[in-house]
Amino acid sequence: MRDVQNAIDERGIAIQKVGISDVHLPFLIKTKEGSFQSVLAKIKLTVELPKEYKGTHMSRFIEILSEWSQKPVAEPEMEAILRDTVGRLTATRAHLEIRFKYFIEKTAPVSGLKSMLDYDCLFSGDYNSGGQFAFSLGLTVPFTSLCPCSKEISQYGAHNQRGVMKVKVRQAAGKFVWIEDLAALMESQGSCPVYPLLKREDEKYVTEKAYDNPKFVEDVLRDLVLALRELECVEWFEVECENYESIHNHSAYASHVEFV
Repeated sequence: MRDVQNAIDERGIAIQKVGISDVHLPFLIKTKEGSFQSVLAKIKLTVELPKEYKGTHMSRFIEILSEWSQKPVAEPEMEAILRDTVGRLTATRAHLEIRFKYFIEKTAPVSGLKSMLDYDCLFSGDYNSGGQFAFSLGLTVPFTSLCPCSKEISQYGAHNQRGVMKVKVRQAAGKFVWIEDLAALMESQGSCPVYPLLKREDEKYVTEKAYDNPKFVEDVLRDLVLALRELECVEWFEVECENYESIHNHSAYASHVEFV
């Protein structure tokens, strides 16, 4: 049958990324303890398409990804997937994004009760036919913040809110950071961490901890930047912090990008 995708296109427009998105497949992610966590991944896989070609072969993307379903995936496997993609589609560049929910066990601060908290994670990779590979880890962490201004001007109490901090880090060659370690570093920068399960004694603790540790969104971001600078495994990072304000109908937001 005629291969329409390989037909010549005369419009002279190269496409930087073309492929498939919103693909859902089960993958395995290695935990810090040495076991594997099964996750449902949402995937985008693309290649660069030269201006001479009409289209790419979409079925080959699914073929490649299906071979990795229910297998452990980390930075080396991301590179292998992209190398395979460049080879099979005769491309010069390929890009892969894997988004998934990752669960970490949390221990309530006073009662000691354990529960699972979900984190939004991202593995992102770029590869070219010259063998250059770049990998980034993305993580979204919830936190509690308490307003320093509210605490200062009020006779009692202070308003607080839940927020999220988003970090994307590019790791140096031969270096590695566990999701668990990055999550712990991030959530310690807020006024107080978030816990899925709290009893009354725990609720008292987190309320008072936040009150004793008030932070603006700017404070959270700056403290997070300082913490990330201390990681020897990171050569670049991007940070976003957003507070879902409890006394306003808008959010407070701050962001920062830095090469370490």
